[in-house]
Amino acid sequence: MKIVFMGTPDFAVPSLEALIEKFGVEAVFTQPDRPRGRGKKMVFSPVKEVAVKHDIKVFQPEKLKDDREAVEYLKELKPDFIIVVAFGQILTKEVLDIPKYGCINLHASLLPMYRGAAPLNWVIINGEKKSGNTTMLMDVGLDTGDMLLKDEVEITDNMTSGELHDILMNRGGELLIKTIEGLADGSIKGEKQEGETCYAKMLSKETGKINWNNSAESIHNLIRGLNPRPIAHTTYKDENMKIYESEVLAESSNKEAGTIIEVSKKGMKVSCGKGILLVKKIQFPNGKPLTIEQYINGKDIEVGCKLV
Repeated sequence: MKIVFMGTPDFAVPSLEALIEKFGVEAVFTQPDRPRGRGKKMVFSPVKEVAVKHDIKVFQPEKLKDDREAVEYLKELKPDFIIVVAFGQILTKEVLDIPKYGCINLHASLLPMYRGAAPLNWVIINGEKKSGNTTMLMDVGLDTGDMLLKDEVEITDNMTSGELHDILMNRGGELLIKTIEGLADGSIKGEKQEGETCYAKMLSKETGKINWNNSAESIHNLIRGLNPRPIAHTTYKDENMKIYESEVLAESSNKEAGTIIEVSKKGMKVSCGKGILLVKKIQFPNGKPLTIEQYINGKDIEVGCKLV
Protein backbone atom coordinates (compact mmCIF):
# COMPACT_ATOMS: atom_id res chain seq x y z
CA MET A 1 0.00 0.00 0.00
CA LYS A 2 1.58 3.28 -1.11
CA ILE A 3 0.41 6.24 0.97
CA VAL A 4 1.31 9.93 0.71
CA PHE A 5 0.35 12.17 3.65
CA MET A 6 -0.43 15.89 3.45
CA GLY A 7 -0.85 17.83 6.70
CA THR A 8 0.66 20.57 8.83
CA PRO A 9 -0.47 21.30 12.44
CA ASP A 10 -0.65 19.28 15.68
CA PHE A 11 -4.13 18.03 14.71
CA ALA A 12 -2.59 15.99 11.86
CA VAL A 13 0.20 14.35 13.89
CA PRO A 14 -1.64 11.37 15.50
CA SER A 15 -3.16 10.53 12.09
CA LEU A 16 0.27 10.50 10.45
CA GLU A 17 1.74 8.38 13.26
CA ALA A 18 -1.11 5.86 13.01
CA LEU A 19 -0.64 5.53 9.23
CA ILE A 20 3.15 5.13 9.55
CA GLU A 21 2.64 2.33 12.08
CA LYS A 22 -0.10 0.54 10.13
CA PHE A 23 0.92 0.93 6.47
CA GLY A 24 4.09 3.02 6.20
CA VAL A 25 4.13 6.41 4.46
CA GLU A 26 6.11 7.08 1.26
CA ALA A 27 6.22 10.89 1.42
CA VAL A 28 4.92 13.80 3.45
CA PHE A 29 3.76 17.18 2.10
CA THR A 30 3.55 20.02 4.61
CA GLN A 31 3.67 23.82 4.71
CA PRO A 32 7.08 25.56 4.48
CA ASP A 33 9.06 26.26 7.67
CA ARG A 34 7.87 29.50 9.29
CA PRO A 35 9.63 32.03 11.57
CA ARG A 36 8.39 31.78 15.17
CA GLY A 37 8.93 33.47 18.50
CA ARG A 38 10.91 36.58 19.39
CA GLY A 39 14.03 35.44 17.57
CA LYS A 40 12.02 34.68 14.41
CA LYS A 41 13.78 31.32 14.22
CA MET A 42 12.61 29.07 11.37
CA VAL A 43 10.50 26.26 12.80
CA PHE A 44 9.36 22.93 11.30
CA SER A 45 5.62 22.18 11.20
CA PRO A 46 4.58 19.48 13.73
CA VAL A 47 4.00 17.09 10.79
CA LYS A 48 7.49 17.70 9.38
CA GLU A 49 9.01 16.89 12.78
CA VAL A 50 7.36 13.46 12.71
CA ALA A 51 8.38 12.83 9.09
CA VAL A 52 12.01 13.73 9.79
CA LYS A 53 12.06 11.46 12.86
CA HIS A 54 10.92 8.55 10.64
CA ASP A 55 13.23 9.43 7.71
CA ILE A 56 10.28 10.05 5.38
CA LYS A 57 10.80 12.20 2.27
CA VAL A 58 9.37 15.71 2.86
CA PHE A 59 8.02 18.23 0.33
CA GLN A 60 7.21 21.80 1.40
CA PRO A 61 5.77 23.64 -1.60
CA GLU A 62 4.56 27.22 -1.13
CA LYS A 63 1.83 26.26 -3.61
CA LEU A 64 1.63 22.62 -4.66
CA LYS A 65 -0.24 23.50 -7.87
CA ASP A 66 2.80 25.52 -9.04
CA ASP A 67 5.47 23.00 -7.97
CA ARG A 68 6.03 20.83 -11.05
CA GLU A 69 8.76 18.75 -9.42
CA ALA A 70 6.46 17.74 -6.55
CA VAL A 71 3.51 16.99 -8.85
CA GLU A 72 5.71 14.89 -11.18
CA TYR A 73 7.06 12.98 -8.17
CA LEU A 74 3.50 12.09 -7.18
CA LYS A 75 2.68 10.94 -10.71
CA GLU A 76 5.77 8.72 -10.85
CA LEU A 77 5.13 7.30 -7.37
CA LYS A 78 1.57 6.24 -8.33
CA PRO A 79 0.29 6.20 -4.73
CA ASP A 80 -2.79 4.18 -3.75
CA PHE A 81 -3.96 6.99 -1.45
CA ILE A 82 -3.19 10.61 -0.69
CA ILE A 83 -4.37 11.32 2.86
CA VAL A 84 -5.04 14.98 3.71
CA VAL A 85 -5.42 16.26 7.29
CA ALA A 86 -5.33 20.05 7.77
CA PHE A 87 -2.75 20.56 5.02
CA GLY A 88 -3.63 24.21 4.46
CA GLN A 89 -3.69 24.16 0.65
CA ILE A 90 -6.42 23.33 -1.86
CA LEU A 91 -5.56 20.45 -4.22
CA THR A 92 -6.04 20.81 -7.97
CA LYS A 93 -7.89 18.25 -10.09
CA GLU A 94 -4.51 17.21 -11.51
CA VAL A 95 -3.35 16.11 -8.03
CA LEU A 96 -6.75 14.71 -6.98
CA ASP A 97 -6.67 12.37 -10.00
CA ILE A 98 -3.24 10.86 -9.21
CA PRO A 99 -3.89 8.21 -6.50
CA LYS A 100 -5.50 4.87 -7.39
CA TYR A 101 -8.26 5.12 -4.77
CA GLY A 102 -8.40 8.91 -4.53
CA CYS A 103 -7.49 11.64 -2.05
CA ILE A 104 -9.05 11.14 1.39
CA ASN A 105 -9.62 14.07 3.73
CA LEU A 106 -10.22 13.87 7.47
CA HIS A 107 -12.55 16.77 8.36
CA ALA A 108 -13.30 17.72 11.98
CA SER A 109 -17.10 17.87 11.75
CA LEU A 110 -20.07 15.66 10.97
CA LEU A 111 -20.48 16.58 7.32
CA PRO A 112 -22.40 18.03 5.56
CA MET A 113 -22.63 20.36 8.60
CA TYR A 114 -19.73 22.71 9.38
CA ARG A 115 -17.75 22.64 6.18
CA GLY A 116 -14.92 25.16 6.15
CA ALA A 117 -12.01 26.45 8.19
CA ALA A 118 -13.21 26.58 11.80
CA PRO A 119 -15.66 23.72 12.53
CA LEU A 120 -14.28 23.04 16.03
CA ASN A 121 -15.10 26.60 17.10
CA TRP A 122 -18.48 27.12 15.45
CA VAL A 123 -19.95 23.81 16.57
CA ILE A 124 -19.46 24.93 20.19
CA ILE A 125 -20.34 28.61 19.63
CA ASN A 126 -23.66 27.41 18.15
CA GLY A 127 -24.35 25.19 21.18
CA GLU A 128 -24.35 21.85 19.34
CA LYS A 129 -24.48 18.70 21.47
CA LYS A 130 -22.42 16.46 19.17
CA SER A 131 -19.58 16.65 16.68
CA GLY A 132 -17.04 14.25 15.24
CA ASN A 133 -14.72 13.42 12.36
CA THR A 134 -15.75 12.59 8.80
CA THR A 135 -13.58 11.01 6.13
CA MET A 136 -14.46 11.99 2.57
CA LEU A 137 -13.28 11.56 -1.00
CA MET A 138 -11.91 14.93 -2.02
CA ASP A 139 -13.20 16.83 -5.03
CA VAL A 140 -12.41 20.33 -6.31
CA GLY A 141 -14.96 21.95 -3.93
CA LEU A 142 -14.29 22.92 -0.31
CA ASP A 143 -15.31 19.97 1.91
CA THR A 144 -17.98 18.92 -0.60
CA GLY A 145 -16.76 15.43 -1.62
CA ASP A 146 -18.55 12.13 -1.01
CA MET A 147 -18.62 11.12 2.68
CA LEU A 148 -17.06 7.79 3.66
CA LEU A 149 -17.05 7.17 7.43
CA LYS A 150 -18.03 9.18 10.52
CA ASP A 151 -17.00 9.03 14.18
CA GLU A 152 -19.38 10.89 16.48
CA VAL A 153 -18.55 12.38 19.90
CA GLU A 154 -20.70 14.10 22.54
CA ILE A 155 -20.06 17.77 23.33
CA THR A 156 -20.52 18.30 27.07
CA ASP A 157 -21.87 21.57 28.53
CA ASN A 158 -18.49 23.06 29.46
CA MET A 159 -16.27 21.50 26.76
CA THR A 160 -13.99 24.01 25.01
CA SER A 161 -12.98 23.96 21.36
CA GLY A 162 -9.47 23.06 22.54
CA GLU A 163 -10.76 19.99 24.36
CA LEU A 164 -12.85 18.94 21.35
CA HIS A 165 -9.78 19.49 19.12
CA ASP A 166 -7.74 17.06 21.23
CA ILE A 167 -10.46 14.39 21.30
CA LEU A 168 -10.95 14.46 17.51
CA MET A 169 -7.19 14.76 16.90
CA ASN A 170 -6.56 11.53 18.82
CA ARG A 171 -9.43 9.62 17.16
CA GLY A 172 -8.69 10.58 13.54
CA GLY A 173 -6.03 7.97 12.84
CA GLU A 174 -8.30 5.01 13.59
CA LEU A 175 -11.03 6.39 11.31
CA LEU A 176 -8.53 6.89 8.49
CA ILE A 177 -7.24 3.31 8.82
CA LYS A 178 -10.82 1.95 8.65
CA THR A 179 -11.50 4.18 5.62
CA ILE A 180 -8.37 3.05 3.75
CA GLU A 181 -9.06 -0.62 4.43
CA GLY A 182 -12.74 -0.26 3.45
CA LEU A 183 -11.98 1.47 0.15
CA ALA A 184 -9.22 -1.02 -0.70
CA ASP A 185 -11.47 -4.07 -0.13
CA GLY A 186 -14.56 -2.43 -1.64
CA SER A 187 -16.68 -2.54 1.54
CA ILE A 188 -17.16 1.27 1.69
CA LYS A 189 -19.00 3.35 -0.87
CA GLY A 190 -19.09 7.15 -0.93
CA GLU A 191 -22.29 8.96 0.11
CA LYS A 192 -23.25 12.28 -1.49
CA GLN A 193 -23.49 15.30 0.81
CA GLU A 194 -27.16 16.25 0.78
CA GLY A 195 -29.62 18.05 3.04
CA GLU A 196 -28.91 20.76 5.61
CA THR A 197 -25.43 22.28 5.65
CA CYS A 198 -23.66 25.27 7.15
CA TYR A 199 -20.26 26.88 6.65
CA ALA A 200 -17.75 27.30 9.49
CA LYS A 201 -16.14 30.55 8.37
CA MET A 202 -12.74 31.81 9.49
CA LEU A 203 -12.71 33.50 12.91
CA SER A 204 -12.02 37.23 13.22
CA LYS A 205 -11.43 39.57 16.16
CA GLU A 206 -15.06 40.67 15.83
CA THR A 207 -16.23 37.06 16.33
CA GLY A 208 -14.89 37.21 19.88
CA LYS A 209 -16.55 40.50 20.94
CA ILE A 210 -19.12 39.66 23.62
CA ASN A 211 -22.61 41.14 23.28
CA TRP A 212 -24.01 41.12 26.82
CA ASN A 213 -27.56 41.54 25.44
CA ASN A 214 -27.36 37.89 24.40
CA SER A 215 -28.34 35.11 26.80
CA ALA A 216 -25.88 33.83 29.42
CA GLU A 217 -25.91 30.44 27.67
CA SER A 218 -25.08 31.99 24.27
CA ILE A 219 -22.18 34.01 25.76
CA HIS A 220 -20.91 30.93 27.63
CA ASN A 221 -20.90 29.02 24.33
CA LEU A 222 -18.92 31.82 22.65
CA ILE A 223 -16.34 31.82 25.47
CA ARG A 224 -15.73 28.06 25.36
CA GLY A 225 -15.89 28.01 21.55
CA LEU A 226 -13.01 30.52 21.36
CA ASN A 227 -10.85 28.87 24.03
CA PRO A 228 -7.82 28.35 23.70
CA ARG A 229 -7.74 30.85 20.81
CA PRO A 230 -8.56 33.57 19.84
CA ILE A 231 -10.41 34.08 23.21
CA ALA A 232 -13.68 35.99 23.72
CA HIS A 233 -13.27 39.57 24.94
CA THR A 234 -15.11 42.54 26.41
CA THR A 235 -14.18 46.03 27.68
CA TYR A 236 -13.86 46.89 31.39
CA LYS A 237 -13.16 50.58 32.14
CA ASP A 238 -11.64 51.17 28.68
CA GLU A 239 -9.37 48.12 29.00
CA ASN A 240 -9.66 44.93 26.96
CA MET A 241 -10.64 41.98 29.16
CA LYS A 242 -10.27 38.50 27.73
CA ILE A 243 -12.54 35.84 29.21
CA TYR A 244 -11.32 32.23 29.26
CA GLU A 245 -13.83 30.44 31.44
CA SER A 246 -17.41 30.89 32.58
CA GLU A 247 -20.47 29.15 33.97
CA VAL A 248 -24.19 29.71 33.41
CA LEU A 249 -26.01 30.28 36.69
CA ALA A 250 -29.64 29.35 37.33
CA GLU A 251 -30.32 32.92 38.45
CA SER A 252 -31.85 36.05 36.97
CA SER A 253 -31.22 39.78 37.30
CA ASN A 254 -33.09 43.01 36.57
CA LYS A 255 -29.82 44.91 36.09
CA GLU A 256 -28.83 46.23 32.67
CA ALA A 257 -27.04 43.69 30.47
CA GLY A 258 -23.27 43.76 31.05
CA THR A 259 -23.50 45.00 34.64
CA ILE A 260 -21.15 43.39 37.19
CA ILE A 261 -23.50 42.44 40.03
CA GLU A 262 -21.22 40.54 42.40
CA VAL A 263 -17.52 39.62 42.74
CA SER A 264 -16.26 36.79 44.96
CA LYS A 265 -13.62 34.05 45.00
CA LYS A 266 -16.02 31.94 42.91
CA GLY A 267 -16.04 34.52 40.11
CA MET A 268 -17.64 37.66 38.72
CA LYS A 269 -21.41 37.60 38.20
CA VAL A 270 -22.52 39.54 35.11
CA SER A 271 -26.11 40.32 34.13
CA CYS A 272 -26.96 39.21 30.57
CA GLY A 273 -29.88 39.73 28.19
CA LYS A 274 -31.24 36.53 29.71
CA GLY A 275 -29.79 35.05 32.89
CA ILE A 276 -26.52 35.55 34.77
CA LEU A 277 -23.03 34.48 33.72
CA LEU A 278 -20.33 33.66 36.26
CA VAL A 279 -17.00 34.74 34.75
CA LYS A 280 -14.23 32.61 36.27
CA LYS A 281 -10.97 33.35 34.43
CA ILE A 282 -9.81 36.61 32.81
CA GLN A 283 -6.77 38.35 31.34
CA PHE A 284 -5.89 42.02 30.95
CA PRO A 285 -3.26 43.43 28.52
CA ASN A 286 0.33 42.64 29.61
CA GLY A 287 -0.99 40.29 32.29
CA LYS A 288 -1.34 36.52 32.63
CA PRO A 289 -4.66 34.66 32.55
CA LEU A 290 -5.90 34.58 36.17
CA THR A 291 -8.90 33.18 37.98
CA ILE A 292 -11.07 35.87 39.55
CA GLU A 293 -9.90 34.62 42.96
CA GLN A 294 -6.25 35.22 41.92
CA TYR A 295 -7.03 38.61 40.36
CA ILE A 296 -8.93 40.07 43.34
CA ASN A 297 -6.12 38.98 45.63
CA GLY A 298 -4.22 42.07 44.46
CA LYS A 299 -6.68 44.23 42.51
CA ASP A 300 -10.32 45.31 42.65
CA ILE A 301 -13.17 44.68 40.22
CA GLU A 302 -15.86 47.31 40.69
CA VAL A 303 -19.39 46.02 41.31
CA GLY A 304 -21.95 48.04 39.32
CA CYS A 305 -19.48 48.77 36.51
CA LYS A 306 -20.75 47.92 33.03
CA LEU A 307 -18.87 45.69 30.59
CA VAL A 308 -19.24 46.73 26.95
